[in-house]
Amino acid sequence: MSMTEELKVTLTAALSPRFLEVLNESHMHSVPRGSESHFKVVVVSEKFEGQMLLKRHRLVQGILQKEIARIKALSLHTFTPEEWANRAEAGTESPRCASHTAKERK
Repeated sequence: MSMTEELKVTLTAALSPRFLEVLNESHMHSVPRGSESHFKVVVVSEKFEGQMLLKRHRLVQGILQKEIARIKALSLHTFTPEEWANRAEAGTESPRCASHTAKERK
């Protein structure tokens, strides 16, 4: 199973999300082709109700403890269903890796 699928299965079982997106963003960084090292997770769950952002991230990191040990970077975007419904369209796009961007300019 790919790391993307592993992350999806683990988060789905633990959080019963209303929305879950797991993106492998390794191609945006200076890593070998086909790497599974950099991920962005957007997750919407009732389990985040009443929790500050740091507590949400700690919850997800705890759930993914085994998987996090095998990846380099994890960007988390955690929302309650109400926040997700009211969110601005911008705000979850990941920045380009500086070394990767420098390579593109050459």
